[in-house]
Amino acid sequence: MNNIMQDVLNLEAKALEKAALSLNEQTEKQLSTIFKELIESGGNLVFSGVGKSGLVGMKLAATFSSLGLPAFFLHPTEALHGDLGRVQFRDSLVLISKSGNTEELLKLLPFFDIPKDRRVGLLGKLNSPLANEVGIVLDCTVEKEACLNNQAPTTSTTVAMAMGDAMAVLFEKISGLSKEKYAEYHPGGMLGKTLRMKVKDLMWPKSECPVLSPTASLKDVILEMTKIRVGACAILESDQLKGIIVEGDIRRYFAGDKNDLNVAATTLMNHNPITISENVLAYEALNIMEKRENPIGVLPVVKEGTFLGFIRLHDLFKEGFS
Repeated sequence: MNNIMQDVLNLEAKALEKAALSLNEQTEKQLSTIFKELIESGGNLVFSGVGKSGLVGMKLAATFSSLGLPAFFLHPTEALHGDLGRVQFRDSLVLISKSGNTEELLKLLPFFDIPKDRRVGLLGKLNSPLANEVGIVLDCTVEKEACLNNQAPTTSTTVAMAMGDAMAVLFEKISGLSKEKYAEYHPGGMLGKTLRMKVKDLMWPKSECPVLSPTASLKDVILEMTKIRVGACAILESDQLKGIIVEGDIRRYFAGDKNDLNVAATTLMNHNPITISENVLAYEALNIMEKRENPIGVLPVVKEGTFLGFIRLHDLFKEGFS
């Protein structure tokens, strides 16, 4: 009994490997043609299926929409009672059926004004009525369901879902979707922040940062950093960043049995700090600051050497980045 869950995963993994072997270059070319036509025409990708296959269709429609291809799920019964008006000639159709003989889909097909070469089938039986009605058959056959009684859709829905995901990634490649464009479709939540929020959206501007000249003393630095609590002080010469002093630098100085407050700030400062551009994604700033042997708490933001401000690890955490 302890191995039941493991057996399910192994069975489904083998089914996915078999499905991968069924794909070929010709199939990709045919699907690529469909995707290119949809991009040019502005058509929709319509998914249809019944039961668990319908739920797979809903998920795949959502995936394609998130990648920038308008897609929706069409329930075959509702389609026969008015929803068929949502479908246009320029659309393409994806039918999902384990049996390849789903009665509701077969009843609906005669009413579609979509050419056969723009119809795709995610089918569990290759020699079937639905296979004869589509231009591209994607092999979703399985030897058995992971269900102990070989009844409940488990392995079959996993394969159909994965095959649809493979289609989606092919579309992503064809469309040349960039991270920035993808972010436009996901403005909300942590995903939206990760893909859209930039350093300039979270940085402390120069006007709100401790800033001193190279002639400043350690005492000046301490007073400035006490007055403006950012965690670092920028040492500038004609707005050009010459170095920074962080709180750790001051602690280390005093830990070395030194107590000269009049020592030059340039003696303590880091002359070659890691810097970042204001237009870099905030998530990249997090990676730079965290993925080091000694994490960095503050990064100076510069443009061609000109100091623009600081971005702090604390503010990234506060915004939800992790």
